[in-house]
Amino acid sequence: MKPKKLMAVCGACAVTGAPAAAALAAGDPTPTPLAPHSPIASALAKRQAEHEVLRLARRKARMRHGHVRRAYVHRVQAWSHARLLRERRSLRADIRDLRRTGGAPDIPVPAVLQAIAACESGGDPHAVGGGGAFRGKYQFDYGTWAAVGGSGDPAAAPETEQDRRAALLYARAGASPWPVCGR
Repeated sequence: MKPKKLMAVCGACAVTGAPAAAALAAGDPTPTPLAPHSPIASALAKRQAEHEVLRLARRKARMRHGHVRRAYVHRVQAWSHARLLRERRSLRADIRDLRRTGGAPDIPVPAVLQAIAACESGGDPHAVGGGGAFRGKYQFDYGTWAAVGGSGDPAAAPETEQDRRAALLYARAGASPWPVCGR
């Protein structure tokens, strides 16, 4: 047996056990699966969990128009496998919520906004007015919609997202963005 192959066989014996060593010695090209509780298998599973947690954290940050801090990356690398799995579960739930709400913060919708929506569009989330300049339930123009974190066409956004964006605008500026219906 060549010295390099002999070293590989010895290394395989020390790490994964005899089945892998026997396969290497026999010249079997197919890899032997790792034992479920071997050090290599657990290190690989932890590394994959770290990778997925960081991927999900980056996705969540993009949805919130932010970024993942370097300190978070270092903390993730120090976590146990069980802690990584809990964080992965939590990040997935957060991303589902962000998709559902469009990334808008949870702001209670005041009753006055329902009156504004009834006046502006009759409560229709797909309404288009002003020659196409004003769109959606609250008749946002594109600039105002973007200013409160919306993207794309306000009339194409889900009604709940329109409610949340209007509540955010109302919290910032009161009823002044709706000069006629906001009285």
